[in-house]
Amino acid sequence: MIVAGAWREASETQVLMAALLGAGHQALFVGGCVRNAIIGLPVSDIDIATDAHPEVVTKIATDAGFRVVPTGLDHGTVTVIVGGVAHEVTTLRRDVQTDGRYAVVAYSTSIAQDAARRDFTMNALYAQADGTLIDPLGGLPDLIARQVRFVGDATKRIEEDYLRILRFFRFHAIYGDPDRGIDPDGLSACAANLAGLDTLSRERVGAEMKKLLSAHDPAPALAAMEQSGVLAQVLPGASARAMPILVHLEEGCPRGWLCRLAVIGGQNALERLRLSRAEVSAHDHIRVGISSGSAPVALGWIHGATLAGDIVHARAALFETALPADWLADASRGAAAEFPVMADDLMPALQGAALGVRLRELQEKWLRSDLRLTRDQLLA
Repeated sequence: MIVAGAWREASETQVLMAALLGAGHQALFVGGCVRNAIIGLPVSDIDIATDAHPEVVTKIATDAGFRVVPTGLDHGTVTVIVGGVAHEVTTLRRDVQTDGRYAVVAYSTSIAQDAARRDFTMNALYAQADGTLIDPLGGLPDLIARQVRFVGDATKRIEEDYLRILRFFRFHAIYGDPDRGIDPDGLSACAANLAGLDTLSRERVGAEMKKLLSAHDPAPALAAMEQSGVLAQVLPGASARAMPILVHLEEGCPRGWLCRLAVIGGQNALERLRLSRAEVSAHDHIRVGISSGSAPVALGWIHGATLAGDIVHARAALFETALPADWLADASRGAAAEFPVMADDLMPALQGAALGVRLRELQEKWLRSDLRLTRDQLLA
């Protein structure tokens, strides 16, 4: 099979491949770029496997005129900047020791050994420079069937890195066939290794959950996570019940992972996922807005059109109601509106705290009027 894809046809990428091959080394595209090219999805990351050691790759790439960044020398990886695009070049490896978070690796010259240490069969696909596919573990049939399966023994793969539990559900959300369902052996192994999730850093868990919640339709994967106990382990108190409703309301236009996180809830979700201050602020606005009862036009003025849309969708999903008629136009109108009363309009009769109280009263009155009251009507 010949794998098509602009990533392998780019002239500068081929210069790098030719430089490695010309020096007598193996050079193979591997992982996501091969997987996505086969099924026609965009390729965002280009990974290259080689039997050349990092210092050798660095010299070959530098001599070929490329800039090299030593991003992961402990794991045999250097990043080569090719045409402004980062190409991760990693030496073929085998695992020597793992502890559920980090691995000690040894270099190898065997594609089979390198494939055996990967997480899922659909990620253990390699392609030569001309696009010829190499499939040492039979991952191609799984990819075509959209079946996410662990390489070899699922429990062993998970024990090597417990983040693979979350990756399993994330890959099912993106690449899995919802009609076929999730792989039962993988699901059972994830359920049996829940405690390992507690050994992971919150940053790693948060990053993986963001990706999962950003999938086109994460509802089936989240339901499987809840069934297996993984969701409760990551976010105690979270529920996937409203997610199918939210995805249906979105009509193919995802609101974003923060809106979806607000819908599934969970205790201490923000700290458990180690969100940034801006993310915490946006999430809090959505959660408060859900219970506020404010109309879309008011939400637009208070939060802006985007957050207002998140609140409207989250509220409808959680309360199992239809979206308000003309919510988008109302939210946009609210976001563009300007409160017609200025502080100067109330001075000098009011000063200090009394001035602030009166301004807030007038704002609430204006919001209740659907933003229709004029300055003169509010001051009358």
